[in-house]
Amino acid sequence: MSEIAPPPGGGKIADSLPFRPLNIAVMTVSDTRGAESDTSGKLLAERVARDGHVLAARAWVKDDVGEVQAQLKRWIADPGIDAVVSTGGTGLTGRDVTPEAMRPLFDKTIEGFETVWHMISYESVGLSTMQSRACAGVAKGTLIFALPGSNGACKDGWDRLIRWQLDNRHRPCNLSELISRFLEK
Repeated sequence: MSEIAPPPGGGKIADSLPFRPLNIAVMTVSDTRGAESDTSGKLLAERVARDGHVLAARAWVKDDVGEVQAQLKRWIADPGIDAVVSTGGTGLTGRDVTPEAMRPLFDKTIEGFETVWHMISYESVGLSTMQSRACAGVAKGTLIFALPGSNGACKDGWDRLIRWQLDNRHRPCNLSELISRFLEK
């Protein structure tokens, strides 16, 4: 696991707690990228491992609602997958369908993710953040995050937001510690 820098936004890491790695799947949504040319998916996969988690699966799917949903449904049904982070397909073009594919599968949307994502993205790309439809939610106990396809967006999304919320030691709270409670009635 990499050395821990202070989390953004006033949070802190409780060093007294043991780190609990999560099983994370990375999905690249693209009509043009594959295993060899997928720099943003590679970046996310490397960061998952760097930060002490397990890269449980990796997939490349076309910009197609049915293909994105089929892969996501397999991972949602897999008890060995705690979270999914996708890259690509969150823009405004006709082929960008990741939010349309993912949102119907969410049991709950994490609205705060979109707000914080745009705050972080604005610091990097200014008003261009308006073109992003990054989103997050919970589906049958699995955390799902959809990031844009650029390396910069993946770095910002993971390093400044997702990484901290998937670290059970992040205080005052984090999404990791809620995973076991997502399905309670």
